[in-house]
Amino acid sequence: MITGKVKFFLSDKGYGFVTSEDGRDVFVHVTALDSDVQTLEEGQEVTFEIVDGERGQQAANVRLV
Repeated sequence: MITGKVKFFLSDKGYGFVTSEDGRDVFVHVTALDSDVQTLEEGQEVTFEIVDGERGQQAANVRLV
């Protein structure tokens, strides 16, 4: 699992970006959030995996720390 922080998340649109510890910005979709997480807020610490999506890399299994 990778640790990072939420860069931004648009709840009304259902997507945003998280920044990993190494500085990479990774796309995150609402469907990638753990079942107990409904939305994300800027600055929250999260853990996640990176998977290949249709348009490149994206976060999966996103959980709050």
